[in-house]
Amino acid sequence: MGLWDDIKDTFKKGDYLIRIIYINIALFLAIAIVSIISILMKNPAILEKTISFLAVPASLKILLIKPWTVFTYMFTHQGIWHIIFNMLCLYWFGRIFLEYLDQKKLVAVYLLGGLSGALIYVLSFNIFPAFTDQVDISVALGASASVMAIVIAITSYVPNYTVNLFIFGRIKLIWVALVMFIFTSVMDFSDNSGGKLAHIGGALFGYLYILNMKKGRDIGKGINRVIDSIVTFFRPRKKMKVTFKKPASDYDYNKAKAEHQARINIILDKISKGGYDSLTKKEKETLFKESQKKTDY
Repeated sequence: MGLWDDIKDTFKKGDYLIRIIYINIALFLAIAIVSIISILMKNPAILEKTISFLAVPASLKILLIKPWTVFTYMFTHQGIWHIIFNMLCLYWFGRIFLEYLDQKKLVAVYLLGGLSGALIYVLSFNIFPAFTDQVDISVALGASASVMAIVIAITSYVPNYTVNLFIFGRIKLIWVALVMFIFTSVMDFSDNSGGKLAHIGGALFGYLYILNMKKGRDIGKGINRVIDSIVTFFRPRKKMKVTFKKPASDYDYNKAKAEHQARINIILDKISKGGYDSLTKKEKETLFKESQKKTDY
């Protein structure tokens, strides 16, 4: 089995967390290839147009003609350290998430957390005066908002979960998440303000998701239904196998009917002598099926 076959096999057998990571890596590699082509062709526009096609724009006018970007941006990375940090955090916190919650919830939090990040980013750039001169040229990309949603969601669910950190030893998850949130979303806010706003949007959704779940409401059910419908639509349908059964002759039919009635008579005779409890499990099932035939209309 070659490397490509190993990758496909891992993707098929892996859980949703692994698949999300694979999609992010695949898109990163595709962009890297486009970047190389752009350099070789001395045409920076090739890479710029590719990123523009995938990244979510702050401008509402541009977003209206590129609505798909609210999803594609959360799988798109350009810098190597950007994707390494995001994927490591996604894997670490995603594994803890799956210890307590199921895979569909992980997908819902990832996608809706990313959408929330995009919403806060776009709204902020169109509301606050600080971004007036940037709104028409700014774009956001990366899985940070989605990852932050998962980080905050699982931390809100099990805040006292402990992890073993190098040098620091055992430490509660809530402190790890808090430090991570402050350093990536609050400190030095003037640098990459759009990205930090998206982080805050993702974190807010993660908290609200768990808050609702503890009240018995799963606000991610809707997007899971949409995903299930899409997967079902594109899943190859099983081919119908048609077989033709030769009809039994009158003799064969009457013989089978007589044998079946004989078995029923034996069971009824057994009940009259030893009661219903004397029957075996198989005999009880046979009697039940017979009663269903007589009562179903």
